[in-house]
Amino acid sequence: DTACSPLVCDSCLQAIKHFQKSNIVSELTPNGLQTVVVREFEPADKPEVQLIFYDGVMEMIPDIAFRGLRHHPESLLLYAAMTVICFVITMCWWVIGLLPVVVLCGRYFYSRRVIHGYLEHAMRKDMEDIEGFYMKSSDSCLWVAVLEGKVVGVVAAVGQQKSGGAVELQRMCVDRSCRRRGVGVALGRKVLEYAAAHGYSSVFLGTSAYSSAAHQLYQRLGFRCVGVTNGYITPGARLSLLGKIFYRVRHHHYSLLLLHFV
Repeated sequence: DTACSPLVCDSCLQAIKHFQKSNIVSELTPNGLQTVVVREFEPADKPEVQLIFYDGVMEMIPDIAFRGLRHHPESLLLYAAMTVICFVITMCWWVIGLLPVVVLCGRYFYSRRVIHGYLEHAMRKDMEDIEGFYMKSSDSCLWVAVLEGKVVGVVAAVGQQKSGGAVELQRMCVDRSCRRRGVGVALGRKVLEYAAAHGYSSVFLGTSAYSSAAHQLYQRLGFRCVGVTNGYITPGARLSLLGKIFYRVRHHHYSLLLLHFV
């Protein structure tokens, strides 16, 4: 065996650093070793990216309408008061059984209405012209995750100089069939690497998800929750009085300082 020269050792060191910050993540699954490749968006990816984004956003409807209900005691109190008032007025027991169904249907209808408004807002803002919005500026970028030759995830980063030199993580979505396989972690780390390489001091994001999996992913990446907005106004939403009664969402704000990120 021959010893490495100092030049070779420097090359080895650079290779190790490159491997640590590689765009390739391997995940051991029951079917063997799966490789997730994260690369920059290409125009040909647009249909798949839009479909993944659409499916991910549509999942928010039952999440907000049903799972979110137990996180809003003020809404539960309001619905209970409505039930009592209706019973006092009608004196009909069947109202007690019918009103919860009406409430759930109302929550689903208005959640769907708001989410569709949010989708239209997102398409007008950036998702219709992904290349023009994200790829033509040094302060933004969008990446896709590829698994077994198929685009299965997406994430974007937008620099916010007005926020003290921070990057906002946006549009993170992973195909439902490919979750818990390291895709979300690979996408998240790519945004952190981008922010660190461009000299930003922190990364922040916001989520209205009630699913514990989304929050666990951000915490695994090193984010911490720095605030919660109860009664968050979803972009693109136009709420009537009934909409305000049946749609209410809690928005979590996460932040990560990049001082110790490697």
